[in-house]
Amino acid sequence: MSHVYVSSDDEILALSTLKGSTSFHYSFSFLPREERRAIRTMYAFARRIDDIVDNSPSRNPVEIARKRVRLDWWRNEIELLYLSNNANADMEGDGRNRLSSVIHQFSIPKQYLLTLIDGCERDLTYTRYETFSELKEYCYSVASIIGLICIEIFGYRYDETRQYAINLGYALQLTNILRDIRQDKERGTIYLPLEDLDKFQYSERDIINEVYDDRFVELMSFQVHRARDFYHKARTLLRPDERMTMVAAEIMDAIYYRLLEKIELTDYRVYQKRIRVSAAHKFITALRIWLGSKLFVQRLRG
Repeated sequence: MSHVYVSSDDEILALSTLKGSTSFHYSFSFLPREERRAIRTMYAFARRIDDIVDNSPSRNPVEIARKRVRLDWWRNEIELLYLSNNANADMEGDGRNRLSSVIHQFSIPKQYLLTLIDGCERDLTYTRYETFSELKEYCYSVASIIGLICIEIFGYRYDETRQYAINLGYALQLTNILRDIRQDKERGTIYLPLEDLDKFQYSERDIINEVYDDRFVELMSFQVHRARDFYHKARTLLRPDERMTMVAAEIMDAIYYRLLEKIELTDYRVYQKRIRVSAAHKFITALRIWLGSKLFVQRLRG
């Protein structure tokens, strides 16, 4: 039996009421008002798509089919928003109007939004990744693409800034994966590439049973170094005169890099508890990065 999804009002209401994480809040709170509202709208859209896939995770074919229908509804909605070319959409209106306003005001490429939907849809059926190349493609679709959307809103001048956003997206998503190994495996998904598990002779069954030993420590150390390489590569691609423009991304970088450090400092004990960065540390980090960027720009102009 086919499933018809028509509850568009529910989807738009959900888009209007989503709340962001504290990392998101501190990263984007220093943006100018217009950019901040645009970022919040796009973030709410991304969270809505992710929640369609993640809420009540199930491998039931009927439930998967229903979720695909909802994702297809959003694909169709995106197509309609771009066809409307409504550059005068009201940012004070409902979720649809706000999304339309951001899309047209900041010229967000349609393929970015569709790629995000495709990436999230993978989580309906992909429970294992054979190689890092496959995982990297997934990270691009669900994280790097968010970075590319953000820099369209921030504004940028250099091609290197696009590569900066892509590499930072890889770094952030890999950090999330390392933090959430336990939660993800309880949902039936293992993101760590199977080729890496083989390399360290650590099995899927070991992850499911939460085996903590030298093999796991070596595996995690390898993954942390890989993520750290993407942070460093991103930082080398950001030109000095775009630091203030990308201050929100730099704050996100610093908060998640601290999370990566905490994973390492706890000897990778991610099975025991979900490792977090405190709200106080996030606030101090955000303020430090923002003030540092302003001083840096003043020196450049001086």
